[in-house]
Amino acid sequence: MPPRGDHDARRRDVSEAVWRVLADRGFGGLTLRAVATEMDASTGLLTHYFPNKKALVAHALDLADEHTANRRLRDAPGDGLTALRAALLDVLPLTPASAAMNRIWVGSWDGALADPDLTAREKRRYEHWRDRLRTHVTTAAAQGELPASSDIEGLVDTVAAFAHGLVVQALFDPARFPAARQTKILDDFLNHLTPR
Repeated sequence: MPPRGDHDARRRDVSEAVWRVLADRGFGGLTLRAVATEMDASTGLLTHYFPNKKALVAHALDLADEHTANRRLRDAPGDGLTALRAALLDVLPLTPASAAMNRIWVGSWDGALADPDLTAREKRRYEHWRDRLRTHVTTAAAQGELPASSDIEGLVDTVAAFAHGLVVQALFDPARFPAARQTKILDDFLNHLTPR
């Protein structure tokens, strides 16, 4: 058994290779062979970490979660709708890095839809995301930025669906949806939520 430090270093090397393959080829191109090639190693080495493709995909999702959680977020200059806007801007593919992250997540959906464990995991991710959005929507309603009669849960679902719809449109047609246009569409959407 190699010393613990060597094992940890090797695991970091493996994780970095998985991430590079994922960023370059998406989940469709994520295989033990591709990761081994990226590391200039044998697939036998990788079987110590991933006994099968499902374990590799689960690790890749863990890495995507980690990269998402550790990305730099905008500082919202306020709360309520201002904070909601900042949270949604953080999701949109406005930069090459955020577009790459979104391609990874969208690419994971096919496998998640085909595997009950991954479906449940993705459902939990969306529940956590809606929880964060709910905080901003609830505050906006309490501050009078949204109608007092607002259906908070309905708005949270609408906001989440809107954001990911725009993400998908921008990924498939970046020329039609450059960063400035995505931002304008978001601002128009948020303006339509406010009382007239």
